[in-house]
Amino acid sequence: MKLGFDSEKYLEEQSQFILQRVNAYDKLYLEFGGKLIGDFHAMRVLPGFDPDGKIKLLHRLRDKAEIIICVYAGDIEQNKIRGDLGITYDQDVLRLMDDLHYWDLKINSVLITRYTGQPAATQFKNSLERRGIKVYTHGYTEGYPMDVETIVSDAGYGANEFIETTRPLVVVTAPGANSGKLATCLSQLYHETKRGRRAGYSKFETFPVWNLPLTHPVNVAYEAATADLEDVNMIDTFHLAHYGETTVNYNRDIEAFPLLRRILTKIYGDAPIPYNSPTDMGVNRVGFAITDDEVVREASNQEIIRRYYAGQCDYKRGIGTLEAAQRGKYIMEECGLSAKDRPVVAVALEKEKGVNAPVVALQLPTGKIITGRQTDTMTASAACLLNCIKELAEIGDSIHLLPPVILNAIGQLGQDILKHQRRSLDSKEVLIALSISAVTNPAAEAAKNQLQNLRNLQAHSTVILQKADEETFRNLGVMVTWNQNSPEPIFITQTKLSPRPNGRGLFCTLSTLQKHKHLSAS
Repeated sequence: MKLGFDSEKYLEEQSQFILQRVNAYDKLYLEFGGKLIGDFHAMRVLPGFDPDGKIKLLHRLRDKAEIIICVYAGDIEQNKIRGDLGITYDQDVLRLMDDLHYWDLKINSVLITRYTGQPAATQFKNSLERRGIKVYTHGYTEGYPMDVETIVSDAGYGANEFIETTRPLVVVTAPGANSGKLATCLSQLYHETKRGRRAGYSKFETFPVWNLPLTHPVNVAYEAATADLEDVNMIDTFHLAHYGETTVNYNRDIEAFPLLRRILTKIYGDAPIPYNSPTDMGVNRVGFAITDDEVVREASNQEIIRRYYAGQCDYKRGIGTLEAAQRGKYIMEECGLSAKDRPVVAVALEKEKGVNAPVVALQLPTGKIITGRQTDTMTASAACLLNCIKELAEIGDSIHLLPPVILNAIGQLGQDILKHQRRSLDSKEVLIALSISAVTNPAAEAAKNQLQNLRNLQAHSTVILQKADEETFRNLGVMVTWNQNSPEPIFITQTKLSPRPNGRGLFCTLSTLQKHKHLSAS
C-alpha cells in the first residue's frame, strides 16, 4: 500500500504543540475527542497513520499528564452500545482504564456526568469505588445553556465537586460523544480560577482537518463517518473574520462558540480570552503530516463508499436510522462516487452469481483480486483470507494448509461439547487452526506470516459479516464493506439545501434542516 501520511512526524509536531499550550498556563485542560486507541477511521483515510498514535502521543507526555474519564449517566442507564466494539459504555470505561494502565498513564478519576441517581450509574459507581478507583459525579448545570450568569456561579459550575489534579496537563476523555467532556473542562476552569490559578482549555479533534479545504475527501469522509450525528463541516467564520484565513471546523463547535466565549469571558473576568475562533482552541497538527495528497484523497474516497455501505447495512440490521443511511448515500453521490468505484464490489457480486453462495473478495497490493466462497467447512471470509495468504506466500492451490483432522476437531468441539448448531467455521477459528498447523507444516507457517501484509487492503462481502469475521478483519486492518441481497431502503421526506458559502451543496433530510437552521432551504 502506498503511504500518504508520516505518523512519526505527526507525533513529534503534535506533542510539541501541546507542550506549548501547557507551558502557557499553570494547568491545561485538554478535551480529547475521538478514539484514544484503535482509531481505524484515521488509519483508513490517512494511509500511514498509526491507529494507536494518540495513546502513543500521551505516552510521550506521561510525566506531565493525568486523565479524567467522563461517562454520561444516561448512557450507562440505557446500556448504550459502542457500535465498533459491541460493548456497553460502562464496559468501555473499564477497557479504556486497562489500556491507559498498560501505557503507563496516570488515571485521576472517573466522572459520571448528568448524574441524578440513576440506579445503573449508581451501581457502576459503587463497583468502581470498591476497586479503589476515585469516582466523582456532576449533575445538570443550573441555567445551561443560555443563562451565563447562573452557569458561571456557585449555583452552576460551583455546584459541581472540584476534581483535584496534580499535573500540568489534564486530559479529559470519554467512551463516546456527548459524554460531558466540555462541561467538565469548563467546570474545572471555574474552580481553578476561583483558587487563583491560571488554567486554560484546548481541544484535540483529529477531524475535520482545519487546514485542508472544506471539500477535501478527508473532511468529507468525516461527514460520512458521522452521518448518524448529522455533523456538517463548515468554514470557521470567526477565524475568517478575525485573521482573514479560511479554516474548517464542524457545525457544533462553530454554533457553540459564541456561548463558549461568553462563558470563558465570565470565568476569566478581566483577563483576556485566549481564543478568537473554534480553530484557535484546537491543537490538531494532522494536516501537516500528509506526505502524498493523491494517496490520501483516494483512500478517503474509498472510506466514503465504505461508510455508505455501513449505513445501508446498519439500517437493515435495525441499528441505524433511515436518515443516516440516506445521508451517507447523498454524501457519496455529492462527491461523484458510486459503488462501481470500489473494484472489489463488482468482483464479489459477479462471483456470487456463479457459485450461488456468499462471497468475499479482497484486493492484494499487486491489484489482483482474490475471492473466497462459503462452504460447509468455512465462511466466505475465512476462505478468502486463506486464499489470499496462499497467493502472497506463492503456495499452489493443490497444497492444503489445514489438515482435516484439525478442522473436524474444532467442529466437533462446537457441536458436541459446546452444543452449537452445525455451522461453517469462521475466520477466527480457521486462523487458530492455521496457527496450530504451522507448528509442523512449513507451508502453513509461510502463509501465516503473510497475515501482516493484509493490513490496509480493501475487501467486500456479498452478505453481512458474522461478528467473528468482522472482528477478525478489523484486527487484521482489512477495510471491509458488505451488503445484503435486498434493495436499498426507500428514502422519503427529502429536500435539497441551498449551496453552502463554499459552493458545495448538501442533500439532507427534513430533520437535518430543522436541526441546522443556519442553512436556508431552497
